[in-house]
Amino acid sequence: MRSKEVKLRALYSSDKSQLAKLANNKNIWDNLRNAFPYPYSEGDAESFLNRVIEEKPQLNFGIEYKGSLCGVIGLVVQKDIYQKSAEIGYWIGEPFWAKGIASKAIQLMTTYGFEDLKLIRIFAGVFEFNITSMKALEKNGYKKEGVFKKAVFKNDNVVDEHRYFKLNE
Repeated sequence: MRSKEVKLRALYSSDKSQLAKLANNKNIWDNLRNAFPYPYSEGDAESFLNRVIEEKPQLNFGIEYKGSLCGVIGLVVQKDIYQKSAEIGYWIGEPFWAKGIASKAIQLMTTYGFEDLKLIRIFAGVFEFNITSMKALEKNGYKKEGVFKKAVFKNDNVVDEHRYFKLNE
């Protein structure tokens, strides 16, 4: 899956060092769930890669920008009666911010989710202070479904979660 400068590709064990280098950043962790470790070590990268390399179907991809791994994007397909829905999650390494990469990666991943995985609905939860992520979703046709008031406890603060969705129409 690719556009002119952004490509989604399989992740490889050889990505371990670059992944750890980019992910070991509190500015990234601040916008993600606490299950994403900080500090982020090469061991964390190796554990993640070992888990996702063998996925069938593939749900997590490296984001490449002009040939360099710059982040990760993935889908979490829901279970039981929600099996046709997935949550999208992504992060971009700070040296690659403000280049439109997340927006393009969201577009590519959404197309993959709808066309290849036959999902009906993709959604995302965004912390109230992550305006850039909200704009990237909106640029891709995601609509704000609601605001979950004081639903997130992050960095010793209680904040709102903005929930976005897009339907396969």
